[in-house]
Amino acid sequence: MTLPSKQTLEREIKLRVKRNFTLPPCLGTPLPPRLLLSTYYDTEDYRLAAAGITLRRRIEARQGVWQLKIPRDAARLELEFSGGRLRPPESLTKLLFAHLRGQPLKQIARLRTRRRGLHMVGAEGPLADVVVDSVSALDGRRVLQHLYELEVELTGGSEKDLSQIEKVLREAGAQEGDHRPKVFQVLGLKLPVPVAQAPPEAPPVEHLKAMLQIEVQQLLAHDPGTRLGTDQEDLHQMRVATRRLRAYLRAAQPMLVPDWTSTIRSELAWLGSALGLVRDLDVLLGYLDRECATLDPSERRAFGRVLSVLQRERVEARAVLLQALESNRYLALLDRAAAAAHSPAVADAAVSLMDIARAEYKKLRRAMREYGPEAEDTVLHQIRIKVKRTRYAAELAEPSVGSPATRFIRQTMMLQDLLGEHQDAVVSEQRLRRLLGQVSGSVAALSLGRLIERQCERRRRVRAALPKAWAKLQKRAQKAWG
Repeated sequence: MTLPSKQTLEREIKLRVKRNFTLPPCLGTPLPPRLLLSTYYDTEDYRLAAAGITLRRRIEARQGVWQLKIPRDAARLELEFSGGRLRPPESLTKLLFAHLRGQPLKQIARLRTRRRGLHMVGAEGPLADVVVDSVSALDGRRVLQHLYELEVELTGGSEKDLSQIEKVLREAGAQEGDHRPKVFQVLGLKLPVPVAQAPPEAPPVEHLKAMLQIEVQQLLAHDPGTRLGTDQEDLHQMRVATRRLRAYLRAAQPMLVPDWTSTIRSELAWLGSALGLVRDLDVLLGYLDRECATLDPSERRAFGRVLSVLQRERVEARAVLLQALESNRYLALLDRAAAAAHSPAVADAAVSLMDIARAEYKKLRRAMREYGPEAEDTVLHQIRIKVKRTRYAAELAEPSVGSPATRFIRQTMMLQDLLGEHQDAVVSEQRLRRLLGQVSGSVAALSLGRLIERQCERRRRVRAALPKAWAKLQKRAQKAWG
């Protein structure tokens, strides 16, 4: 995939101003005035807008560029691509594959923006750009609507700087603004609203639907970033959403139609496997890279060849993942997951989510009593899976059970992290031992040997900490499930 020519994480505030608003000159030095003509695109039913995404072709001084803005927590990631005048480049539309789902793009609005502003510099460098935009919505040459907006975008400052700048601007007459993108304001489009958990008194099925809808929303939110591949966190969060969807459906099996549940869980397992191949290598490479920094210089150079072997594996695994994400099978899964989240196939609506959570915990308790912290590595991995199942079942019951379930989940996460550290050490040791046969040189072999020993020590530390973590979880379980 061709990467964008420019990536910017926008951290900004928007304020409303009158047409004749004057920026306080003390804020900074004047920026050159700009004239921007932006043509916005979306599907007929505004699928991009429904995800908080904007796509436009912007022309300034007769030079055009395609810009894609994707929500990222409280900020937005802006990507720029070169391309033709009438249609975005393929590398851009591939990022929107899951949102477009075969629907064509069409022009939805044309905005002309006259921009003036100030550049702010602090003691340690650039702080922010403060600009006032005079926006005209166009239909050919006819002006349909005017919009006046003030934006403060950080160029190097902190969130504290942003708050202080906002205070000065409000004192100068700026007022609470509309947080939607300009094209949303012009067209009267709403920002997507995060799905909320069902109220405590809601029926069990409504709790399940809300939890499934939250994860479907998360999966789609991190899909473009996973395709882009510049931030590993997107892939991680997409994998987490996929796992949660599958786990919630498993936990809720007593209330669902078995064949319906197994089919969608099977497809989620396929997607999770493709995501997991890349994510596991990210975790391993990150750990080994940190450990490599502690080796002697000669060992570090030799170990670089070992890392290159794993990096090639990651490139291959990512190619497989992208192929999966560009398949009709993936689109069918997205449609099925969305349908499941809104209308699950219910067999018994009277099942208690608290009883489900209690039953999962009892399975975990039996396994711990039978095997305990001294269990073999493979058994501890199975116990870790039971811990995750226990946690996700508890998450389903949390809205109705309240704070005892919340505290139980928090302790379950701690135990899961411990067992995850153990499994990471097991996997790392296995990979390092296999790499011993793929590299040459005594120095590289020595560095691998040292890192293998560190994995053994990691496992010993986890096993020593397990009894205390398990004891705490049992106390939380007693208060949550009785």
